[in-house]
Amino acid sequence: MTQGSAKVHAFVSYKKPRLLWNTASSLCYLKGGRRLPPATKVAGFCRLHSMNLKDTIRVVPDFPKQGISFKDITTLLRDAEALRHAVRLMADYARERKVDMVFGVESRGFILGAPLAYELGVGFALIRKPGKLPGEVLRVDYALEYGTDALEIHKDAVEPGARVLIVDDLLATGGTISAAAQLVNKLDAEIAGIAFLIELEFLKGRDRLQGYDILTLVQYQD
Repeated sequence: MTQGSAKVHAFVSYKKPRLLWNTASSLCYLKGGRRLPPATKVAGFCRLHSMNLKDTIRVVPDFPKQGISFKDITTLLRDAEALRHAVRLMADYARERKVDMVFGVESRGFILGAPLAYELGVGFALIRKPGKLPGEVLRVDYALEYGTDALEIHKDAVEPGARVLIVDDLLATGGTISAAAQLVNKLDAEIAGIAFLIELEFLKGRDRLQGYDILTLVQYQD
């Protein structure tokens, strides 16, 4: 955790280049076989930084109730290139922070967190709703607009001092992720960063996450 205001990381999209990444040789190629010089690589591989992830997210008006604009990530998840792109962007962010472990927040944080941990070659742990984990747990209760909720994590989820990346699909009001951060702190682990696919900026969720390094891939103003 860093002191002061939350650091902001976001990605801007450009026109999609016709690049190929050769995993075996770890080199970038143009279609047709011409190798690109290293300077054209992005964080170690040919990333399609041009892909606009927002274009792959479906916005559903008045769901689940009138007046709500629902951001549906299932359309991104079904797009293999978009999913791979999102995971690799998060992986670059994590590598720069020397992450030892990825924690996913129930439930869509599992969808992104598990492949991210695989990409990084690190372990993955679950932050779940109460009563879902079989071992001995730590618990944090937090306030909702109407009532309370809670999150739990296994006491042996990570070694003390490990550098942890917390992953969830959405930063809204920040209540859930703030509780998740409290759980990680209870484990005496270090929060290297918090990564989200989507941020609803108008809800000002990052105000509750002051001092943490935050990555968001897609931002919405409404």
